[in-house]
Amino acid sequence: MSVAVGIISGLLMGVVFGFALEKSRVFEPGIIVGQMQLRNWIMLKVFLSAVATGAVVLAFLNGFGFVKLQPKAALYAADIVGGLILGAGIALAGACPGTTLAQIGVGYRDAIFTLLGGLSGAVVFSYAQPWLAKSLIGTGTKLIFTDLAGIPYWQGALALAAAIVVILVLIEKARPWRKDLGSDVDGNVAQRLPRPHRRLAPVD
Repeated sequence: MSVAVGIISGLLMGVVFGFALEKSRVFEPGIIVGQMQLRNWIMLKVFLSAVATGAVVLAFLNGFGFVKLQPKAALYAADIVGGLILGAGIALAGACPGTTLAQIGVGYRDAIFTLLGGLSGAVVFSYAQPWLAKSLIGTGTKLIFTDLAGIPYWQGALALAAAIVVILVLIEKARPWRKDLGSDVDGNVAQRLPRPHRRLAPVD
């Protein structure tokens, strides 16, 4: 795949993801905090849908030889600790790295501080990473989950996508999206106006 095709593909996927992000309202702080408090499941549905879609696309591209996999080293301790820190930050800020720019775009001023904090953390980590790699994080082996099962990546990716679809169907049945966003979110629910009261004629 050429660089130009890669850039165009990335832009198109970004447009699709941004459209889905806006329509699902998953960038709203209330939606994000609600998910972290297990009161609202829209954020999990959207992100699982993105993972399933990405798995199918990557299975196609890799299966036909358009792209090669570039796995990262498996660092279980770092992933667990980093995930907990990231989750705490998301719960406190009401934003995640993928939604901060969307919040700024719609006018959430506090999202600017979230963005500055994220950039500052990235800079600090870049300087501390060599020391962390030697003392705390360590180095791991590059591992693809399908290597554990001994099957081609495209088969594992499609199986993962199918499993995620089943999980999404079960979550949707247990917690419909209309219940989390509201019954009138799509604008198709007619507003119920109060009926005017009839005044009884006086009896002579």
